[in-house]
Amino acid sequence: MQKSRSIWTLLIAISASVAIAAHYLQLPLLHWIAKPLATLLIVAMALSLSTADPAYRRWIVIGLLWSTLGDVLLMLPGDYFLHGLVSFLVAHIAYLVAFSKRERLLASPGPFAAYALVAIVVLTYLWSGIPAPMRIPVVVYVTALGMMAAQAAAIWTIRRDRLSALAAVGGA
Repeated sequence: MQKSRSIWTLLIAISASVAIAAHYLQLPLLHWIAKPLATLLIVAMALSLSTADPAYRRWIVIGLLWSTLGDVLLMLPGDYFLHGLVSFLVAHIAYLVAFSKRERLLASPGPFAAYALVAIVVLTYLWSGIPAPMRIPVVVYVTALGMMAAQAAAIWTIRRDRLSALAAVGGA
């Protein structure tokens, strides 16, 4: 199991590194291949590992697939920002559903208060640069993102295990 996880991790790290390097080296085709490949490798890893909770894994995989679509939409030539935003919104809702399979929503309110404060600060900072027609979609997105991150952190405050810590870091 550990060897399999290490191989997946290595492949994911290589693909992500290639995507980052290709972006900065202005090699768009390589970037367009490597960036979604990194996320699809994470999907493959998630599907290959055993789990005691298939519903949790299913929702995580759904979120990863929607995240991949969001990445692709944002890389396409043209203005697909709203499409990408919606894809990532659906992804974060899937992650929130997954995390809510581990503990009930709002089981630990502290992280929700902290992430609400972070969301308010981020929105305040960005607000003047957000075009008026995009303000409501961005607020909805930031709210979903904050709730997902807060739920992941809330689980960690309750369980204090490795999986919960990884989810909390990923959510943050």
